[in-house]
Amino acid sequence: MTQPFQPALPAADLAALMDIHPEVETALRTGRPVVALESTIISHGMPFPQNVEMARGVEAVVREHGATPATIAVLGGRLKIGLSPEELHLLATDQQVQKISTRDLPVTVALGGHGATTVASTMRIAALAGIRVFATGGTGGVHRGAGQTMDISADLLELARTDVCVVSAGVKSILDIGLTLEVLETQGVPAITLGSDEFPAFYSRSSGFRSPLSVQTEAEAARVMKAKWTLGLSGGLLLANPVPQASEIPATEITPHIEQALADMDALGLTGKDTTPYLLGRIVEITGGRSLETNIALVRHNAAVAARVAAEYAMLG
Repeated sequence: MTQPFQPALPAADLAALMDIHPEVETALRTGRPVVALESTIISHGMPFPQNVEMARGVEAVVREHGATPATIAVLGGRLKIGLSPEELHLLATDQQVQKISTRDLPVTVALGGHGATTVASTMRIAALAGIRVFATGGTGGVHRGAGQTMDISADLLELARTDVCVVSAGVKSILDIGLTLEVLETQGVPAITLGSDEFPAFYSRSSGFRSPLSVQTEAEAARVMKAKWTLGLSGGLLLANPVPQASEIPATEITPHIEQALADMDALGLTGKDTTPYLLGRIVEITGGRSLETNIALVRHNAAVAARVAAEYAMLG
C-alpha cells in the first residue's frame, strides 16, 4: 500500500539542499499563488531552441494569469525551485542533463549531478517547497503491454502520496489510458476533468473513456483541493484539462501515428525511461512537427489553468 509522503528532514537540513529563486520565495512567504513547472519537457521533450522558447513562454503565461512560475530542476546537486535564464539555457542545451524521477533524486543530489525533473520528482520537490499546484503537459501512466513489462510510471504513485494538484492534458496518448485510470482509482487519486465528462488524451480532447470526476471551473477545482486535504485525505489530484479544440489532433488521426512510433520503438528494443522521449520525438517526425505545435499549445493552456487554480486556492486561505 502506498504510504503518504512526509518530509523527513528538519527545515534547516532541507534548506541546505535547496535554492528557491527570490521571486518564488517572496510569493511563498506572502501567500501569493505559485505554479510549479517541470523541466524534463525542456531537456528531453522538445528540441532546441523551441524548448527554451516554450519554457519562457509558459512562465510568462503563468505570470499573465496572476501567479508566480517556479520551474524545477536539480543542478549541481541542488534542488532548484525557480530558474535563472542561464540555468534554463543549461537545461535546454547540456547533453549531460539526466531525466530523473523520484528514485533518482538522492543519487543526483549526493553526487552533484544535473537532473531534469519528471512529473513525479517535480511533485516531490514542489511539495518540499510548499507549492500546491503544478502544470505539465501530460502525466505518465500505465504503458501499453505493462502486463508483460510492468512498466508503470512513478507519476501515479507520487500522485497517491504527495499533496499537489497536477494540471495536465490527461495522460499521454502513448499509454494505456484505461488501465491508468484504474490504477489512479485504486490509489485513491481523484482524476478530475475540467469542463468535460470525457477524459482527454493529451493530443486529443477525446480518449473514449468517461472521466471519473469533473468540475466546471478553476474555483471548483480549488475547493476540491481544500476539501481533500482538510478531510485528511493525503495525496494529490489530477486535474485533466483538454487541449484547446483549435490545437488538437483528433484521436482518429493521431492513433495510427502512435502505433507506428510504438512499432519503431519495439524494433529498436528501447525500454524504461528512454521510451517516452523517443516516442514523443518520433511522433513529431511522423506528423511533420504538428504534434510539437499541439504539445506547446496544451502546455501553455495548462499553465494558464494552473495559475487560475493556484490563485483561487490562495484565496481560500
